[in-house]
Amino acid sequence: MENKLIVTPSPHVKDGVSTSSIMMNVAAAMVPAAIAATLIFGVRALVLVLVSVAFSVFFEYIYRKLMHLDCTISDWSAVVTGMLIAFNVPSTLPVWMVILADAMAIIVVKQLFGGIGDNFVNPAIAARIFLLISFSGRMTTWADPINFVGGPVDAVSGATPLAILTAADAKVSDAPDMINMLLGIRGGSLGETCAIALLVGGIYLIWKKVITATIPVTVLVTVFVMSLVTGLNPWYMLVSGGTMLGAFFMATDYVTSPVREPGKVIYGIGIGVITVLIRAYGTYPEGMSFAIMLMNIVTPHIDGAIKKMPFGGVSK
Repeated sequence: MENKLIVTPSPHVKDGVSTSSIMMNVAAAMVPAAIAATLIFGVRALVLVLVSVAFSVFFEYIYRKLMHLDCTISDWSAVVTGMLIAFNVPSTLPVWMVILADAMAIIVVKQLFGGIGDNFVNPAIAARIFLLISFSGRMTTWADPINFVGGPVDAVSGATPLAILTAADAKVSDAPDMINMLLGIRGGSLGETCAIALLVGGIYLIWKKVITATIPVTVLVTVFVMSLVTGLNPWYMLVSGGTMLGAFFMATDYVTSPVREPGKVIYGIGIGVITVLIRAYGTYPEGMSFAIMLMNIVTPHIDGAIKKMPFGGVSK
């Protein structure tokens, strides 16, 4: 008699989603921002993105090879990390510093902790903070946008709009207008300037169900509310700095963000609150990277605090 009871390990419900398909969608969602960065800052922006991706993949391949581990470059996670690192640096940064950041992210933060799925913080975030602390001068030297449409470019030289707006004598009139902020015609890191491109990429990820809207929406709403509370311009706080880039592409990292929806809300609120507090009262005008890293570290505690009680379980 044929055995109709087949026992197999979980998961019992499967679909066609894989790590590589998820990461390919994330990379595709960042293409509009990469194109915008190239148009805004010139070909050097594209060179930095390509170099960062190439060396991220190289470092992952060579590490796995030397450690006699399975090659994982086909999962596209190194490509995504490389793009995010490039998006978090100014177009003026020397290429060797970008390569150093790639090594930091892939070898130290990702592979030494066990590879994808085992890192305790987002590798690209850790690499950006490493660069900011080690080479603060280079990381805060901004290039003027290139003007492709003719006429003078109304952009701030030598400082980002966020640095201007969080200064003691800040005036909105000193910063680029909102249209330029949305289009990215301003100083800043490669992937954070064009808010429209980032928003398009974020909506694409939500539409493809790669991420849920919970974390991005919670982060953006919290930044808006906290900006009002601290006396900062809430609309500028949303479109300046790394708010959009962090909310859609870095805070939503599967490994370092909470699993359940209530945890995601707590996580997003924490990122928004810390970001604005650093912008309003801290030494650095930008706080998104520090906020995400801090909440990455807290994520296991959030998951532990809100986990469901198993059926029939007893509270301690």
